Amino acid sequence: MATVYVPYGTVEGQTAKIAEYIAGVIRSHGHEATTADIKAAGDSLPDGVDAVIVGASVHIGKHESQVRDFVRTNREALQRLPSALFSVSLAAAHGGEQEAERYVEKFEAATGWRPARVGLFGGALLYTHYGFVTKQVMKTIASRAGTGDTDTTRDYVYTEWDGVKHFTEDFLEGLGS
Repeated sequence: MATVYVPYGTVEGQTAKIAEYIAGVIRSHGHEATTADIKAAGDSLPDGVDAVIVGASVHIGKHESQVRDFVRTNREALQRLPSALFSVSLAAAHGGEQEAERYVEKFEAATGWRPARVGLFGGALLYTHYGFVTKQVMKTIASRAGTGDTDTTRDYVYTEWDGVKHFTEDFLEGLGS
């Protein structure tokens, strides 16, 4: 049985939901999993972890600074332990895999960490949670992306949960027994 740490950075909460889902998949396979919002938990990597899956969302073309700081602080351990990154963005949801991959490349360059596994997952447009200005900005972005998802009276979740499950199971297979 492995102990997997799933630290993440989130702005609107979708990355946290994905991290919790990943932890649930890990537990369903008989392993232990702990999630932690890096903003609250800090840069420390807990003692006794066997593997790490780092999660970060993309806003304005970049992953959260606290996630970059966490990775820089723990880079040696992340290189030594089985580890992976999942990146959450609207680009990953709308056929923009190349754009989503560029975000990860920038993250890798900024941190010096090259995770063995990377998952690119769609995030969410949470119009009902936004203030007026953010709602209008996100509506414009969605309109330019051609999604048609511009009804600001509802939310749109683009996370492909089966893809998250397969990413997690593939990671667990790499841990061996």
